[in-house]
This record gives sequence, structure tokens and C-alpha cells, in this order.
Amino acid sequence: MLSDPASVLRKRGVQVTAQRLAVLRAVEQHPHATADTVAADVREQIGAISRQSVYDALAMLVTVGLLRRIQPEGSPARFEDRVDDNHHHIICRDCGSLVDVDCAVGSAPCLTPEDDSGFQIDEAEVAYWGRCPACQVAKT
Repeated sequence: MLSDPASVLRKRGVQVTAQRLAVLRAVEQHPHATADTVAADVREQIGAISRQSVYDALAMLVTVGLLRRIQPEGSPARFEDRVDDNHHHIICRDCGSLVDVDCAVGSAPCLTPEDDSGFQIDEAEVAYWGRCPACQVAKT
């Protein structure tokens, strides 16, 4: 997490509010949290806050690059504060748990398009799907 989130917000031209700081803390405490999870945590921290205010804060923090929004197929959007690298995710097909995984290693032709259509590519998004250890045990 940011050592001084208020200073980072100011440096990015964002007004510091209790709500925005609480949203940053909530995402730090709950990596890959949904907006509803963030809202519940923020309410515990500072009391009443509307769902729309949480959505607005999340969107703004994504826009200024302090949070990353990911949306696995069939899942609500999730938010994380690991934004300084091009990591990927592993998602459990059964329970929906989601964990970070560093970039693919070795030969990865699927990460280098044959024809980039003139784009300057700076990121690849990969989602690995499978079953987490707990769900594997439950299936046996």
C-alpha cells in the first residue's frame, strides 16, 4: 500500500477525502474486492456512504492509476491496488476465488500478436481458469 496515500492523491491532482482514503484502505485489506465488499468495509471505517459514492471513488482511483479494475467473465468488477506491473490472475471456476500470478514465462506466442494493426502494445491481460485447492478437495 501507499505509505502516504493523501500525498499520492494530491500529487495526482485529486482532492483528499475521508471516503477516498477509506476506499484505498478497503482495497488494500481486500485484494480483488468487489464494489459491494469495498462499500461494506468503507461503512465500517467511516459510517454511512452511498453505493454511488463508492463507485465514483473507485472509478476515479482507477482513472488516476491508483487502483486496477478487472472483470473476469461471469463476475462483477473487482479492484486491486497492485498496479505497478503487468501481472495476471488465476480464477477458480467453482468458488470464484482470484489470485495474482506473475507474467507468463518462456515462449508465449499468444502474448505477441502476429499483426498488431499498428498498435503500440504495452500490456497483455491473461486470465487463467481452473479449480482452487479447496474446490479440488471438495470435488473428491
